[in-house]
Amino acid sequence: MRILLVSQFWPGPADPDYGVFVARLAEGLEARGHTIDRAVVDRRGAGRAGDARLLRDAVRLALTRRPDVIFAHFLLPAGLAAALASLPRRTPLVLMAHGQDVRNAVASRAVRAGTAFAVRRAHTTIFNSAYLRAQLPFAPRRSEVIDCGVDLERFRGGDRDAARAKLGLADAASPVFVFAGSLIERKNVVRLADAFARLGRGTLVLVGDGPLRGAVEGRPGVRLVGRVPQEVVAEYMTAADVVCLPSVDEPLGQVLLEAMAGERPVVATNVGGPPEFVTPEAGALVDPLDVEAIRAGLERAAALPVPNAAARAAAAEHAVDRQVERMEAVLRAAAGAR
Repeated sequence: MRILLVSQFWPGPADPDYGVFVARLAEGLEARGHTIDRAVVDRRGAGRAGDARLLRDAVRLALTRRPDVIFAHFLLPAGLAAALASLPRRTPLVLMAHGQDVRNAVASRAVRAGTAFAVRRAHTTIFNSAYLRAQLPFAPRRSEVIDCGVDLERFRGGDRDAARAKLGLADAASPVFVFAGSLIERKNVVRLADAFARLGRGTLVLVGDGPLRGAVEGRPGVRLVGRVPQEVVAEYMTAADVVCLPSVDEPLGQVLLEAMAGERPVVATNVGGPPEFVTPEAGALVDPLDVEAIRAGLERAAALPVPNAAARAAAAEHAVDRQVERMEAVLRAAAGAR
């Protein structure tokens, strides 16, 4: 198939970590013999100018490249741009919802109207979790639950002590808990730090940055790393005894899948997608609003074995090759329904 991929997230020279999960899917489809044309935004903060360029590129490529199907990531603005681009030649359309796009549709009437147009134009809408599908305030024509998958070769068990030595964590008190993500309210980093303080042992490494940095900086046993390239994030997960993501809500939790593929137990929120793949042998699900529940989850997860074969096995059900194959089937069905 010739596939036009439309996405507001794509790795670029200034932001090589931006939308790598979408790029990985495109690479997987190309590896299966498909041709990918791209209308993408490849830097953070592109704003309305980026949205306008995305629409222009999507329309131009839909007309000149004549794709068999358009595959858009995020319902708005990419999904709306793709829906408009699909109209002149009635090109089949498949959308994928990732999380914030659905939250925006719930919160804003204007966003909801644009999102509804795109979703109702689409042959199929893919959601990265059943939880996310249930949040959409209107029903798509067809839907599938397929996440972006995890690269089992890139994320695999490694030498914990060697990783700690490389990252300057050789002197870190065990157990080492690693959080990777933005330091924002939704990621629940302050309650995580509070729960870690109650635990009273170990080291909490926060990989990422954001407006809540000041609320957690300088606490005993807490180390802030800031933003690092994705390959370094993987090294921090290898250095961990437990990887933590107790978000207030989490549509999927890609970091958790990556940690589990690397044979590390996890502490995960029980609100959202994580209950769909985090097993008791692989980690602890916690109430994200209860500091004591998070503390107990840290304790339970730290008692699990490392390396954790059960975590690896659960993550393998979401291998990126398997998910690409499932998405390919959805795209073929849409293209064939033209």
